[in-house]
Amino acid sequence: MIVQKDISRLRDHIDGFVGAKVKVKANKGRRRVDENVGILEKAYPNVFVVKVKDDESAMERKLSYSYADLITRNVELTVHKKI
Repeated sequence: MIVQKDISRLRDHIDGFVGAKVKVKANKGRRRVDENVGILEKAYPNVFVVKVKDDESAMERKLSYSYADLITRNVELTVHKKI
């Protein structure tokens, strides 16, 4: 069971890495996994946002993930380095 205290503790921890280069691995179901590398842009109360630059079109996009997905391990977040 996910408790609000766990989510707020995780949000506070992730908030310390805003501006860092991160790798996000998201389980999309049916053996599909999305991997993106980008900059942790912002940590909101319910989600965090990662800015990713698309290699093919050189366009930037923003992806948002919930803290609950981190707790349930549907999303893995790896911090590479602080920029």
